Amino acid sequence: MIKKGIILAGGLGTRMSPLTKAVNKQLLPIYDKPLIYYPLSILMLAKIKDILIIVNKGQLNQFKKLIPSGKNLGIKISYAEQKSPRGLPDAFLVGEKFIGKDNVALILGDNFFYGQNLTKKLQECSKLSSGAKILLHSVSKPEAYGVAKLNNKKKIIKIIEKPKKFISDYAVTGLYFFDNQVVKIAKTLKPSKRGEIEIIDLLNKYKKRNKLYADFIGRGGAWLDTGSIEDFYKTTSFVAAIESRQGLKIACIEEIAYQYGWITKKHLIQSTKFYGNCDYSKYLKKLIFRD
Repeated sequence: MIKKGIILAGGLGTRMSPLTKAVNKQLLPIYDKPLIYYPLSILMLAKIKDILIIVNKGQLNQFKKLIPSGKNLGIKISYAEQKSPRGLPDAFLVGEKFIGKDNVALILGDNFFYGQNLTKKLQECSKLSSGAKILLHSVSKPEAYGVAKLNNKKKIIKIIEKPKKFISDYAVTGLYFFDNQVVKIAKTLKPSKRGEIEIIDLLNKYKKRNKLYADFIGRGGAWLDTGSIEDFYKTTSFVAAIESRQGLKIACIEEIAYQYGWITKKHLIQSTKFYGNCDYSKYLKKLIFRD
């Protein structure tokens, strides 16, 4: 069972410069919420209540103003600073004490997930007891991603970073579930040519042990990487369209906590005061008076 999660919200965000020169990318808005709310909501939907957010050195206070401790959500939020970006597996080295003897999930702070059966899938993935599990999603340009080649039994044969030749259209998304061996394995990784330790190398270590498993977001779901300006605004448009059509909010973290029974109406009222007079508060007030 996975009860701990890490959000990797560091990085330089150079593809979105100059927007990211003064503000961390994960604090920029995806429609009506900061980007960080979306990966946080994914861990919460998986019923993971102990969460470490890894941020760049010097940016801690910006995040704490927005998400202080998690008490308002019935969860525990802690923070760690990353001196400089060293690759995704560095999250397990920075978070070694946080992980302790537990299994852990990792989600990238700039990844967006959406789907009708996503909650059920996330809760199934969080039941992982041994090995590593990755979520795959078909994409139109696999050459831009880490890609998994599967056999006819949907078992992973090979994972390649940005393949020059087509091997599959299944991209490795930025959500991973690991057993406790991940810290030990991450310590054995050597930097690649670009000077970082690579998540693909980590996954391949699990694959060699025959302990790497795959799950799929499926055709009705969506996975978007908001790493570039173009993708950032595509995601904003997607969220705006869904929310305005349905009247329901994506990644309303207080709603998730309330539905799971982690907080009460009293907490929702406190949140409306925290956010002030805005559409997000009006939505929370609807939750208060709906039940």
